[in-house]
Amino acid sequence: MSQTVTLELPDELAQKVLVFSVAHHRRFEDAAVDLIGRAVTEPSVESLSDDELLALCDSQLDDVQQAEFSDLLARQGEGELVPGDQQRLDELLMNYRKGLVTKARAWRTAVARGLRPPLNEHAA
Repeated sequence: MSQTVTLELPDELAQKVLVFSVAHHRRFEDAAVDLIGRAVTEPSVESLSDDELLALCDSQLDDVQQAEFSDLLARQGEGELVPGDQQRLDELLMNYRKGLVTKARAWRTAVARGLRPPLNEHAA
């Protein structure tokens, strides 16, 4: 079941949805629904326990995804992607970027809780 909702989006947000929809070859409305769904289903980093937060700080792509991602990137560089590969590469790249953002939020929260030192302290 679904419900029809009419929303007025701020111009900046509408532009981001438009860019996402074009990049993923999707209708604007479908892209907006997808992005809203992701936003409400992602757990709040700030509500995680210390152990969960530290695990998230240390998280990485699993070996299978990393190998697939590396292979697709290499084949893209050689111009050897077959139909469907670009969409899969885009999905993996989106998941990777999302993971980086979540990991950065986890680090910020871990630093605020005193569980990890600020990253700039390691540069010395």
